Amino acid sequence: MAKQCPHLCLAVMIFSAILASQAWAFTNPLDVTALQDFYRSLSYPPELKGWRAEGGDPCEEAWTGVSCFQSSVIYLKIQGLNLTGYFGSQLNNLHYLKHLDASSNYILGEIPYNLPPNATHINLAYNYLRQSIPLSLPTMKYLRHINLSHNLLSGPIGNVFTGLQNLRVLDLSYNNFTGDLPSSFGSLTNLTELFLQNNNFTGSVTYLAELPLTDLDIQNNFFSGIIPKHFQSIPNLWIWGNGFHVGDSTPPWDFPSETVPIDQNIGAPPAVQSSAIENENYPSYKESGHKKKRPTPGGIAFVIGGVTMVATCAALVIVIHIKRSRAKKLKQLGSGNNSPQSLPVNTPRDGSTSLGETPQRMSVSSPRVHCPRRVPPVYHTRTEKKSRRRSFSRRCRLPARTKLYTVAELQSATNSFSEENLLGEGSLGSVYKAEFPDGQILAVKNINLISLSLTEEEQFMDVVWTASRLRHPNIVTLLGYCIEHGQHLLVYEHVRNLSLGDALHNQAYKSLSWSLRLQIALGVARALDYLHSTFSPPIAHSNLKAANVLLDEELTSRLCDCGLAVLRPLTSNRVKIKASEIAICDTGYIAHEHDQPGFDNTKSDIYAFGVLLLELLTGRKPFDNSRPREEQSLVRWASSRLHDSESLEEMVDPGIKRTIPSKALSGFADIVSLCIQAVKEFRPPMSEIVESLNSLLEKLSMAKGGAADGIEEDEKSFCSTYTRFIGSPE
Repeated sequence: MAKQCPHLCLAVMIFSAILASQAWAFTNPLDVTALQDFYRSLSYPPELKGWRAEGGDPCEEAWTGVSCFQSSVIYLKIQGLNLTGYFGSQLNNLHYLKHLDASSNYILGEIPYNLPPNATHINLAYNYLRQSIPLSLPTMKYLRHINLSHNLLSGPIGNVFTGLQNLRVLDLSYNNFTGDLPSSFGSLTNLTELFLQNNNFTGSVTYLAELPLTDLDIQNNFFSGIIPKHFQSIPNLWIWGNGFHVGDSTPPWDFPSETVPIDQNIGAPPAVQSSAIENENYPSYKESGHKKKRPTPGGIAFVIGGVTMVATCAALVIVIHIKRSRAKKLKQLGSGNNSPQSLPVNTPRDGSTSLGETPQRMSVSSPRVHCPRRVPPVYHTRTEKKSRRRSFSRRCRLPARTKLYTVAELQSATNSFSEENLLGEGSLGSVYKAEFPDGQILAVKNINLISLSLTEEEQFMDVVWTASRLRHPNIVTLLGYCIEHGQHLLVYEHVRNLSLGDALHNQAYKSLSWSLRLQIALGVARALDYLHSTFSPPIAHSNLKAANVLLDEELTSRLCDCGLAVLRPLTSNRVKIKASEIAICDTGYIAHEHDQPGFDNTKSDIYAFGVLLLELLTGRKPFDNSRPREEQSLVRWASSRLHDSESLEEMVDPGIKRTIPSKALSGFADIVSLCIQAVKEFRPPMSEIVESLNSLLEKLSMAKGGAADGIEEDEKSFCSTYTRFIGSPE
C-alpha cells in the first residue's frame, strides 16, 4: 500500500490540474462562438476591448460590455460605442442572455431572425436597421421590454406579437412602418407602455382599446375612425396628428380636459423611456472586470488528498466525460448543424444580486448629435411618477424623424425641378422651391453626387442623421430626404429667398440699421455656439458666409447648409466646377490655417464669423477684386484700422454712419479683432462671443429707451411689410 501512495498522489495532482484547466476555460463555448461571430460581423471594432475573433474567454477576460453568471453570458451592454457593421447570425446561441443593449450605434442590415431566445430586455434603438420585425419574435416568451425606435424599419408589421404575455414596454416610434395595426396587439394583455409615434400607420386603433396602458403615444400617424372610450383612462396619452373622427363619433369625444390636456397632446412627443431597464434579480453573478472565485472539484481534491483510488478513478472518468461533451459541442458548432434547446432562465427574487444597472446617459454631446456623430440619443432611467399626469422629459430635444420622400413627390412639387422653381445654386447643388398638394411650401436641395459606394452612402445617411437633429431658432430645419433611384435630395423648411449677402450688397435694398445688424450677428453666433457646444464631437459649419445666412419674414438670421460640408468631396465634377467658381468669391472667409495639419474646423468657423462681422460693419464684401489691390481683402485692409478710432469710424458702412455710439463701435471692433486672429488658439469660443454681442445689444436697447428687442419702432413695421427695407427700382 505504501508503494501505491506515490501513484495515488500523482493521480490526484493530475486530476486537480485538469480541473484547474477546466476552470480557466470558463465561458460556455456556445456563448463564445456567438460573441466571436458578432465581433467579426461588426468588423473588429477597437471599441470592444478584449474581444477576439478566435479564442479568448469573455467572462474571465472582462470583454467590454459582457457580464456573466457562472459560465453564461447574461448581459451584453454595448450601447453608444459608434459600432458599425451587422449583428451576425448566431445571437440565438446566447441561451442565457437576459439583456441586450446595442442602441445608439451605426449597426446596419436587418434585425436578426434568431435573437437570444430567453432575453427579457432588447434595446436596438438609434441604429440604421431596415426591413421589419422578424417573424421569430413570438418565440421570445420571456420578453418584457423591446425598443426598436429611431431606425429605418418599414412596411407592415405583421402578427408578430402573439404569445408575448410578458411584454410590458414596446417602442416602435420614429420608423417608417405602414399599414393597419395587427390583431396580435390585442393579445398583449400586460402591456403598460406603447410608443408608435412618427410612423405611417393607418386604420383603426381598436386593438389597443382594452390594453392596461399607462402610457400611449400614437402621434403623427394616419390612424382614423373613432377614439376608443377606454383611452380616457390612460394617464399619459398623446394621440394628435392623426385623422380621428372627433365630432359625431361614437362614443363621443367627451374626455375631461384634466384627463387629456391640450398642451400635452399637441406638444412635443415624450422622450421614450422604454430603454430603461427594470431590475431583475439574479443569483450573485460575475461581471466583466469583477472576477468571482468559484469552488472547483480541484480545490476539494487538495483538501481530501487521502482519498482512495476508487474515488480518484471515478473523478477521472467524470473529467473525461466533460471533455468529450465539450468537444462534441464545439464540433457541432463547427458543422453549423447544431440545434441547441432553448432553456428558460430562472430569476429568483430573494437574497440575490440585481442585474439591472442604470443605463449610461448619453448626451447630444456624445452626438452625440451625438447628435451623428449622430446625436446621439439620451437615455433616461425610469423614475417614480410625481403625479398621475407627469409628462416625460424630452430626449435630447430631438426632432421628429425626418420624412422619407419619393422622387415622384418631389418632382411633382418642384414642377420637375424647373427653372421657374429654382431658388439658387450653391457649392453642393441647386435648391428648388417645392409646393405640395396640401399647400405646404418647402425647399429641396438637389445634391449632385458621384456614384457612391456603400460606405459613401452610409456617410450620406450620417449627414442626414446629424442634420435632422439640428433644432435651433437660427438654423434652417431639415424636414426630409430622398435617396430613391440614385438621387440625393434634402428637404428643408422654406425661408424666403433673401440672404444676408443680398441685404448688404444688393442696391435694391435699403441699408440695415445697426441694431438689426447686431441682432443678425447674435443669431448667427448663437447658431454656431449651438453647433460647437451642444454636440460631441462638435459640429463645424465649415462654409460660413453671408450667402448662407437667410433672413426670414422678421429679418431673423437663419443659418443654412449646417452639417453638409463633409459631402463636398463626393459631389460630381460639374458641381465641383461650380463650387470652385463660388469659392473665388469666398476666399475672404477662409482662415490662414486651412488645410494645414491639425486644422480645427470650429476655429475656422470663428474666423469666418469675424469676417462676417466685418462685412456687417463695413458693408464691404470679404473679397472684392473691383477695389484697389490693397483693399481687395477685407481682413487685410481692416485689421490695422480696428484699433484706431478715426480709421474705425471711416470704415463704417455709409448707410449707418453716425448711428453707432463710439463705445459700441469700439466693443464691436474688439470682438472682430479676436475672431480674426491669425493664431487659431487666440480666437475665443463662440459662447464668449455670444455673451459679448448680447451685452452690446442690451446696452444699445437701454440707450434707445429700453426697447424690448433692440429694434427701433419704425423698423418693426418693415420687418414684415418691407415698406422701408426695399428701395425703389433704379
